Amino acid sequence: MIIKNQTKNTTLTDQCRVADTFFTRLRGLLGSPPLEAGQGLLLVSEKSIHTLFMSFSLDIVYIDKNQTVIKLDYDMPPYRLGSYVKQAAYILELPVGVIEQTQTVVGDQLHFSK
Repeated sequence: MIIKNQTKNTTLTDQCRVADTFFTRLRGLLGSPPLEAGQGLLLVSEKSIHTLFMSFSLDIVYIDKNQTVIKLDYDMPPYRLGSYVKQAAYILELPVGVIEQTQTVVGDQLHFSK
């Protein structure tokens, strides 16, 4: 999946995996190597995440049902609990630095495509 920031005309990820079942969301990135440039994980129907038992940091983008950015967590280190965001319909996990590089801010409109 490709996720673009339409507001800034930038690409957040062009190699995004989708976790849309109970088990894929439960596993998330646990046991995976660190994300590389262009990679990401989109968690569908999630309101919060954690980085417990992970060995790398992540940039986190909380997205509502209209694909609008509603919250950002920069450089979330391992063994942290993320915010609970009631309005979130998706949570996008990205390599550290992507939010800054793409100049993504709260209110930006995203677009998901295959």
